[in-house]
Formats: sequence, structure tokens, C-alpha cells
Amino acid sequence: MKAKLTTFARIIRTGMVNFVRNMWLAIAAMAIMIITLTIILFSIIVNATFNNTVQQITSKIDVSVFLKDSVTPAQTDTLLSELRALPSVKSVTYLSKEQALQVYEAQNAGNTQLQQAIDETNNPLPATINIKPANLDQIDQIRNFVEQPKILALQSNPVSDSGDQRAAISKITHATDILRRVGVTAVLVFAVISVLIIFNTIQMAIFNRRDELQIMRLLGASTWFIRGPFVVESIIYGVLSAIISVLIINGIFVTASSSLQATSFGLLDISYSQSFFESHYWLLLTMQLMLGIFIGAASSVIATRRYLKFKMPKK
Repeated sequence: MKAKLTTFARIIRTGMVNFVRNMWLAIAAMAIMIITLTIILFSIIVNATFNNTVQQITSKIDVSVFLKDSVTPAQTDTLLSELRALPSVKSVTYLSKEQALQVYEAQNAGNTQLQQAIDETNNPLPATINIKPANLDQIDQIRNFVEQPKILALQSNPVSDSGDQRAAISKITHATDILRRVGVTAVLVFAVISVLIIFNTIQMAIFNRRDELQIMRLLGASTWFIRGPFVVESIIYGVLSAIISVLIINGIFVTASSSLQATSFGLLDISYSQSFFESHYWLLLTMQLMLGIFIGAASSVIATRRYLKFKMPKK
């Protein structure tokens, strides 16, 4: 057991020495890996921000049914029961004429003229049923239901369904899909480049030490004793790249919040993005570390396996 720990410690130490020895090659390999990991992290944060924006707008979308003053309480209760029974309906809220007037007064509290135009003795506002869809795609099903002739006969005005907000959600969803595709493509491209650069870096290190490695093999060194330092070296690439990528994103948010002094930048809510990053900091850092270690270790294992397979005969 002690011998194994000693061997493991020696592999770690040799890998760290190799990292310092190949510093310039390491910087080139880490630069591409940093770009890859930064794109991945940025894509995750932006995607979460867009999803939050969609949820916020979706929560404000409803279908409003305006009832005639002649509609009886029994007819209203029947309609409410039928709406609540629909699988496409999330919730149904009923506002009487008096409640609709209270909402109107609260929304126009600062406008004296509008307040004077409507009062309890002159209340033209209809009783209203607000219907929230269970899913945005199901809003047309609700419209089709409330536009049946028997239900249209109860309505004083056409149905309102927040069409502008639906259009906004459609645009955000489309932008999110495009961003996701671009992000995935960019990640794949830079990930491949990272693997190739690390692969070539390790190959060059092996070539420079080929005589030393050949002697180690002849002296009975195991495959993993030879391969281990290169894997450790590549893992160091991944760990440092992950930490730097997180620091870059953190720097971007610090600059954005202090320089732009705004809570949003187009569809990208900077305030939420920063909050998401801070609340998930350790999770995102762990994810970046795991990705960096995986990319580095996989690249070095492939590179050393190829060399050990073709250059060094197995015992």
C-alpha cells in the first residue's frame, strides 16, 4: 500500500514538473480550452435567462371573457365550472362588475379624469373571467371553446388573449433556439480543437522524452507509470482553464453591472443572469472543472495510448 502511494505521489509530482517544463505549449492548449469552457458556461447562463423571461411573460398571458350585465349568476357558475374542467386551463378567476371597477381604479390611481369618468353609479365595466392556460400552445383551444355560439351569446365584447405578449414569447423562443444551436456548434468546434491541441502537445512532450520513456519501459515501468504524468499534466490544463473561464464570466458580470448600470440588455436580463450565476456558482464551477478534467484526461489518454501501442512493445 505504501509503495502504491509513493508511486502515485511520484506520478503527480512528475506531471506537475512536466506542466512547468512545457509552459508555452500548455498556454496554447489552455487558451482554446478556456474559450470552449467559457462558451459552454455563457450558453448555460443565457439559456436560463431566456427561459426565465419566457416564464415571466407566460405568467401574464391569459384569455379574458367579458360578460353581459344580463348574464345570471347561475349562467356564470355554469360557465366557470365548464372552464375549470378543461384540461388546457390552469386557473380561472372571476371578477364581478364591482371588482372590475376596483381594479380599474387601482390601475388608474394617478389619473383624475379617468377616475371621474367612471364611478359606482356609472360603471360600464363588464364582469370578467380571466383564464390562464396550462400551456401557451393550448391557448387556441381555450379560444375555440369560449367562441362557441352559446358562450358568445353571454359576452359583451370580443375575447382578449394577450396577442402581443404571445408574439414576444414566440420571438424569444426563436432567439433561444438559434442561440442554443449556435452555442452547441461553437462548443463542438472548440472542443475538437482543444482535444487536437492537447493531443499534439502531449505527442510533442512524448517525442521530446522518447528516449527516457523507452528506458523506463526497458526497466520494467508499467504503462500507467509512464502514462500517468501526461494525464496529470492534461488535468492541470483542464482545472486551470475551468477556473479561468469562471473568472472571465464573473468579470463580465461585474463590468456589465457597474458600467452598463442596467438590469437588461435587450432580451438578456443582466440582473437575472448575474443572480443565476451567483446562486449556482459552486455548481457551475464544479461542472466546469469536470468538463475541463474530462477533456484534458481523455485527450492525453488517447495520445499516450497511441504512442504506447505503436512505439513501445508490451511486456
